[in-house]
Amino acid sequence: MQLTKEMAEKQLAEMGMSDMPLTQFSPTPSVVAPDWFQTYKRLCHEFTLSLTDSVEELAFLNLTQEEFMSLITGHGLPPNLSFRFRIPLVWGGQLTTENLFMCWTFPHSHNLDRFILSQSDADIIWLPNPVKKIYVPTHSAAGGDGGNATSDRLSQMAAQIAADRGIEV
Repeated sequence: MQLTKEMAEKQLAEMGMSDMPLTQFSPTPSVVAPDWFQTYKRLCHEFTLSLTDSVEELAFLNLTQEEFMSLITGHGLPPNLSFRFRIPLVWGGQLTTENLFMCWTFPHSHNLDRFILSQSDADIIWLPNPVKKIYVPTHSAAGGDGGNATSDRLSQMAAQIAADRGIEV
C-alpha cells in the first residue's frame, strides 16, 4: 500500500513510535551476495564496539552491567535486542555499520517489520531512520527516580569501558 508521510507517521504512532524519524525511499530490487551473512556478523561486531559513544541510550535499555559490558565489548547481544538495517539489502542497502541501528526486538523490531512489509508493493517506501545508533522511544528515555540510568551507574560503566580499553579517565 502506498502511504503518504502523514499516514506512515500515524501508523508508527499507533505502534508507540511517534518519535521515529522517517526517510522517503524508492526501493531498487538488488541481488544480495551469497556470503552477506558473514560480512553482516563482522559488521554487527564492529557496530557493538562503536557503542561507547551511546552510553546514555544504552542506560535506558536497563541492561545489567554484565549485559552492557558484553555488548560494548562485542562478546554478545543481550536478549530482546536486534540489529536492523536502515535500508534493507534487498532494496539496495549497503553492508556498512552506518546502515545499522539497534532497538528492542519486541515490540519495536517486530512492529517495524510489519510497518515495512505493509508497504512492500509501493513505489515510495517510508523507512524508519532513527537519528542515533540505538532507538529508544522518547517516552522510555524520560528517566525516572534513580534506577539503572543514574549518573553513578553511567560513571561506573564509563570507567569500566575505559579500564577495559586501557584509556585513562
